[in-house]
Amino acid sequence: MNNIINFLTFMELLIAILLIFVVLIQNKWTALNLSTMSWGMNEITRRWPEKVLHNLTIILGTLFILNSACLFILK
Repeated sequence: MNNIINFLTFMELLIAILLIFVVLIQNKWTALNLSTMSWGMNEITRRWPEKVLHNLTIILGTLFILNSACLFILK
């Protein structure tokens, strides 16, 4: 049981570092384009690197929450 908790703690630390890294390397100004603020918003299209980073952020965030819940239940 103690080995599982140590492994989950290590995984939470690793996921947190990866999540911080992925969020920091994303382009901050991709979704905010003030020159197109008119009656309607233009559809925001993501290119493949931005889409991969966006999806990776969602996956890592979900894994972080699930891992934290498992740690909470086991402790």
